[in-house]
Amino acid sequence: MASKTPKLETVKREEFGKGASRRMRRDGRLPAVVYGHGEDPLHLTLDYHDTFLIVRGNPNALINLELDGEKQLVIVKEIQRNPLTRLVEHLDLLRVKADQKVEVDITLEIVGEPAGNAIATLELMSITVLAPVSDIPETLQIDVEGVEDGNNLSVSDIKFPEGVTTELDPEEVIVVVAEPQEVELPEPEEGEEEAGEEAAEGGEEAAEGGEGSEE
Repeated sequence: MASKTPKLETVKREEFGKGASRRMRRDGRLPAVVYGHGEDPLHLTLDYHDTFLIVRGNPNALINLELDGEKQLVIVKEIQRNPLTRLVEHLDLLRVKADQKVEVDITLEIVGEPAGNAIATLELMSITVLAPVSDIPETLQIDVEGVEDGNNLSVSDIKFPEGVTTELDPEEVIVVVAEPQEVELPEPEEGEEEAGEEAAEGGEEAAEGGEGSEE
């Protein structure tokens, strides 16, 4: 696990406030807080570029922090982004141990193609699971290959890796498989139809009158 877990050198944070945070980001540093295991929160700064490369495709990234020669294994619990630029502004990191399990949200992914013209639609984009901290899946797959119209898939159809569990109801629907339905437009009522015909006739008369005036 150690060889796969990225390392980040950290610096203890001395300044606080929005102004200090902006200065850190201008200097290529990212504010972060480490908490958990009954210890006091620890405020740090991380190299922005190195941290971004780790978390950009993995919201549950496991990281080895190094501070003053000491190491601490952490998992990303929250990534705070600027609502306009979407740039990462702050990280919440949870202290963990290599042999423990953690509660994380995992993205769901559809694989395969339903039968015929049916389309598979996710009812939930992600679910909360309990997973080994050293082996957290990036996604959870649901196979819809050959599933026919009207046969929905539930939590029990998700391919859970070994050691990964969820407290969701096994019967909760996760994927709806259905053929697209044609929507019939309502017929215009008699009064509306007559009004439409009159408007069309009026337009034709106006056009004819316009032609006569040009001659």
